[in-house]
Amino acid sequence: MALPATLYDFQIELSHVDAQVTQRVAARVARHPSESMERLWLRVLAHCWLWREGIEQGPGLCEPDLPDVIARDLTGSVTLWVRVGRPEPLKVQQEADRNPRAEVAVLFESPRRMEAFAAEAREAGLSRLGRVALAAVEPALLSALAAIEDRRVRLSLTIVGDHFYVERGGVALDGPLHRTSVA
Repeated sequence: MALPATLYDFQIELSHVDAQVTQRVAARVARHPSESMERLWLRVLAHCWLWREGIEQGPGLCEPDLPDVIARDLTGSVTLWVRVGRPEPLKVQQEADRNPRAEVAVLFESPRRMEAFAAEAREAGLSRLGRVALAAVEPALLSALAAIEDRRVRLSLTIVGDHFYVERGGVALDGPLHRTSVA
């Protein structure tokens, strides 16, 4: 018998300065039994980093070919398609081709993993990945967040430039958001 997913409830006071977003984000996120807390937090950070109306969590590990975070407009067209963790460059390029009007992004668990992805894409000649936003969270920040295993999490998240500032229960965490491109 398969283990059920565990639901996490995130209540986030989001302030994304560059995007001019100040929003109370309520996200219910299902954690697959084989999913690490780091990957769960990557999905939550991606949700906040690229927040917009209509954003929602994808099926995650249950459906590996579908996005981890997605947004649609009122017509149902995809406006945002995001993978986290360790996607394959060819599959990301295929999704970018399938969703030409959508913003496509990948959020990695470390700058080293992001650079390996970009190098693999360059070596394979995947030039159309140039329009995909590639970013990585600082591993120390991700580890600190992953240590929070509460199923109900309240925090504030401020994004300024390429830097995350997290405050939860009087404890402050922060870390840079690293970026690169395939082009």
